[in-house]
Amino acid sequence: MADIAARKRSLTDRSIVAAQAVLTGRRHGVRGYLAFAGPAVVASIAYMDPGNFATNIQAGAKYGYTLLWVVLLANLIAMLFQALSAKLGIVTGRNLAEMCRDRFPKPIVWAMWVVSEIAAMATDLAEFLGGAIGLALLFKMPLLSGMIVTAIITYGILMFESRGFRPVELIISSLVAIIALCYLVEMFIAPVDWSAAAWHTVTPQIADAGALLLSVGIIGATVMPHAVYLHSGLTQARIPAHDDNEKRVVLRISNVEVLVALAIAGLVNMAMVMMASSAFHAGHSDVAEIETAYHTLAPLLGVGAAGIFLLSLIASGISSSVVGTMAGQMIMQGFVGFRIPIWLRRLITMIPAFVVVALGVNATTALVVSQVVLSIALPLPMIALLMFTRRRDIMGVFANSRLTNVVAVIGTALVLLLNAVLILQTFGLPIPGF
Repeated sequence: MADIAARKRSLTDRSIVAAQAVLTGRRHGVRGYLAFAGPAVVASIAYMDPGNFATNIQAGAKYGYTLLWVVLLANLIAMLFQALSAKLGIVTGRNLAEMCRDRFPKPIVWAMWVVSEIAAMATDLAEFLGGAIGLALLFKMPLLSGMIVTAIITYGILMFESRGFRPVELIISSLVAIIALCYLVEMFIAPVDWSAAAWHTVTPQIADAGALLLSVGIIGATVMPHAVYLHSGLTQARIPAHDDNEKRVVLRISNVEVLVALAIAGLVNMAMVMMASSAFHAGHSDVAEIETAYHTLAPLLGVGAAGIFLLSLIASGISSSVVGTMAGQMIMQGFVGFRIPIWLRRLITMIPAFVVVALGVNATTALVVSQVVLSIALPLPMIALLMFTRRRDIMGVFANSRLTNVVAVIGTALVLLLNAVLILQTFGLPIPGF
């Protein structure tokens, strides 16, 4: 009878039971620890969304391997802040948006919510358009049809949320695996100059103002505001920890998952830049659009490489669109305390993408601009997260160490500096040194 009852448990229930067995010392080994995996993998899809495709293709095509160091830097910053976000949820049982609502004055809370909603729309514009572009190119359908198909698939995946956290985590994990495998294959197809790639990964260089703008876009596409909010929500009540010792175990496993998941995301981003550099930089440096990249890849590297590129783009667009909707719902509930039906949330965040297409705006340009918007919105959650995780009255013994605080402050200051440069460039003001 016990075996029958165990088989009838949902995937989510079985994951919780397995995780609790690890926490109480009744279970050991990799299979037990896999029950904790999921939140960082879901958050990592934000770092492989179609906005990354747009900025990375432009960076590789125009500047070769020279901006790889920006991708590495952005990924390291992302690792730190995703780990802090996960820690906030695990230790306090509250997500970042809820903490802001509890601790900040109402005018600030409302302002943060409005900025977060604008960022969510910019995020969804990139994700939704990316999936639609991929479907339209692969199946030779109108872009509008691709958008409708993307919306239907996204909504279908979101319906699995009613069965608990595990089914959606597994679906997203499968899509992440598809993206990673696609770019692993691309690395064998593209003629990558590995020594040049390695050199520029660790050698900072900004060629001109255009490279600076792309660098801001890369950071905006890599360190995502909604992912910083979402991760704390994914961990806050997933596996309840009853005392500090259990919290330490969950935190240790969470940190390992963040490192692995975001390392994979970082490698995928670097592979995008390397593929674009090796394929386009020498003779097609003007490639700046996803559609052009696809049509140029086919004669250069073969139809297989172009098809793999589109498959990864579709997996990225669909999965990141699901995650973006989940984050938007959690942000709204956290800041202002109410939820709306998933279909309405999905509809609201889809509207900008349909407007862009209806107005005839270049889709890839819209993707890059959306990443710049995200980069401007990013400092708010970063600063709030740093403020909360450094306080002992909130985090207790899990408050940030002095070293963690210093590194987090440097990361936040860097993002603020890049945003200031972006604003100067947007208004046509001179940028020192350029």
